[in-house]
Amino acid sequence: MPHTRSRGSEWERVAESFLQGKGLKTLCRNYHGRGGEIDLVMLDGETLVFAEVRFRARRTHGGGAASVGATKQQRVSRAARQFLQRERRHARRVCRFDVVAIGQERGRPRLQWIKAAFEAC
Repeated sequence: MPHTRSRGSEWERVAESFLQGKGLKTLCRNYHGRGGEIDLVMLDGETLVFAEVRFRARRTHGGGAASVGATKQQRVSRAARQFLQRERRHARRVCRFDVVAIGQERGRPRLQWIKAAFEAC
């Protein structure tokens, strides 16, 4: 488990750097709320972005994006509501739920940024 967690942290840093290169600003990493976690909380202009990072080495089960099912969406949504309750200064912002799916192609990472991948549950 520790190896998996450290690899996950590495991929989250890769995704964060990728999104920063697209102009997003990091507010928080690995936000933990009761019943859920958000990998990255960022600003895209004035829009508050809750980003889920998923790595899948193989696409046999649909890749990273496909792994963000209804249960995961509910957990991220719940954590986002808690984030907004704690961070009142962001409560009036438009919010978006993105997924950064990371796979491998010819041994190199391939990132797919899916804006508005799902809506709050």
